Amino acid sequence: MTIAVTGATGQLGRIVIEKLKQKVAASEIVALVRNPGKAQGLGVNARQADYSRPETLETALQGIATLLLISSSEVGQRIAQHGNVIEAAKKAGVGHIVYTSILHADSSPLSLGIEHRQTEALLRASGLAFTLLRNGWYTENYTGSIPAALAGGAFIGSAGEGRIASATREDYAEAAAVVLTGQGHVGKTYELAGDQAWTLAELAREVSRQAGREIPYRNLSEADYRAALEQAGLPSGLAALLAESDVGASQGGLFDDGRQLSALIGRPSTPLSVSVARALESLN
Repeated sequence: MTIAVTGATGQLGRIVIEKLKQKVAASEIVALVRNPGKAQGLGVNARQADYSRPETLETALQGIATLLLISSSEVGQRIAQHGNVIEAAKKAGVGHIVYTSILHADSSPLSLGIEHRQTEALLRASGLAFTLLRNGWYTENYTGSIPAALAGGAFIGSAGEGRIASATREDYAEAAAVVLTGQGHVGKTYELAGDQAWTLAELAREVSRQAGREIPYRNLSEADYRAALEQAGLPSGLAALLAESDVGASQGGLFDDGRQLSALIGRPSTPLSVSVARALESLN
C-alpha cells in the first residue's frame, strides 16, 4: 500500500510525513509537492504535483492506494484545485482519499467553510472512497500572535466570548496518520478539535501567567480588527479573512466538545498551556 500526501512541504504536510514514517516504511510514502527539490529532507520519494496543473497530477498519483488531500492554501482557488486532484485520482485509480476539511463544514459560519463544503460535495459525487477530517483551528494560529501581543501590551481580536477548541498541527497530523494507515475509516466524517476550549481572554491570561506580566485581551469590532491587522502589515485579503474568522468564532464556529481527535490519536490533545510555553520558549 502506497500513501501519498499533497502539500507535503507545508506546515501540516511535513508533520504528517514524519508521523507516517513512524507507522509504515518510508518506501511506502510519497510526498506530492510543487517543487520536489524542497522535499529532499523529508526522507521519502517526492513527485511533482501542482494543484493547478492537472497534467502533473495524474502522473503523480499513479500507483497510489491512499491519498491525503491537504486543502490548498490558496483561498478562492480551492474548488478548481481540489477538483483537479479528485479527477486525477479517479483516472489514476486511487482507492481512498482522506481530505482535510474544516470543523462542522456543513454548518460553519466561517466563509472558509464554503469551499470545504463544495469540496466535500465533489468527493461525494466522485464515486471514490473517502474520509473527511474536519479539522478545527490550529493553536499555532493564535500562539503565533504572542510576540505582537507582548510588544503591544495586549491581545486583540473579534472573537468575544467565543470558545475555541483548538489543537496543534502535530495533533491533527497524528490523526491523519492514524486514518491513513488504519482500517474502518472509509465513509467516516471526523469532527476534530481539542479537548480544551478557551476564549481569547483566557489565552491572554495564560500568556500573562507564563510571561509574568499582564497582557489583557481587547475585543474589537470586525472592522477595527481588520484595520489593525492591515496596519501591522498583513495583506488586506488575509486581514479580512482573519477578522471574519474571529467573528465566526464568536458565533461558535470553532467550538466542539466531541473529543473525536483525542479518541483517534489515543491521547489527550495538546493543552493550551503547553503550546503557550513552547511559543514563549521560542522567543528566547
